[in-house]
Amino acid sequence: MPDPAEPRPEVKAVDVETKSQSSVFGKLRAYFFTGLVITAPIAITVWATYWFVTLFDSWIKPFLPASYNPDTYLPIRIPGFGLIFALIAITLIGFMAANLAGRTMIAIWDKILNAMPVVRSIYKGSKQIFETLFSQKGASFRYVCLVEWPRRGAWSIAFISREVDGGQIGLEVGRPMYAVYVSTTPNPTSGYVFFVDVADVKIMDMSVEDGLKLVISMGLVFPDKPMPPEKEAAAALSLPTGA
Repeated sequence: MPDPAEPRPEVKAVDVETKSQSSVFGKLRAYFFTGLVITAPIAITVWATYWFVTLFDSWIKPFLPASYNPDTYLPIRIPGFGLIFALIAITLIGFMAANLAGRTMIAIWDKILNAMPVVRSIYKGSKQIFETLFSQKGASFRYVCLVEWPRRGAWSIAFISREVDGGQIGLEVGRPMYAVYVSTTPNPTSGYVFFVDVADVKIMDMSVEDGLKLVISMGLVFPDKPMPPEKEAAAALSLPTGA
């Protein structure tokens, strides 16, 4: 037992004050990063939307007649009018392309562009990309998978574009393969396309959207997988009766 006569160690007020200040600054720091997580995506979304709208305005408005441009007779500028006009024009072009006269004009336009040496490559490449992305047949990435890339033992998230036969790419006929796209992080629009045997691909139980989120977030955002039915039933049975 301690001797009551011995002097007790005094608690320094400086230590208490320092701990209190560090606790306050720690809370402020946590509040700041919480607010940053909430406001940063909103600010980026607003900025990207404004940039997209003003980009179309700067492209389209100079070609509009003065009577159709509200900036010529209104005291304020109306953002987004160029984008609305572009959407209407694109829709009308699509409507015209649905009839015989429109298809004839598009065929003539294709022949003219395909006859130009340099423009031909750009036009064909961009046309194939947009036809693939916006085709009504639903041509898009099939599955999210894992492949050993860039070396054995290192697994990368990839996207299966389509199934191919080895004979289509100059290999053995009848060899089942996948056309696989491995994207870079955090920009998924750049990456590598290669062909791999079906047996060397591990298909993941994940949607393409979740796979893209995983790539864009540099591996920080994993999709929330639903609980399997058997585990869900077991969890329900383990709940109290009054729950």
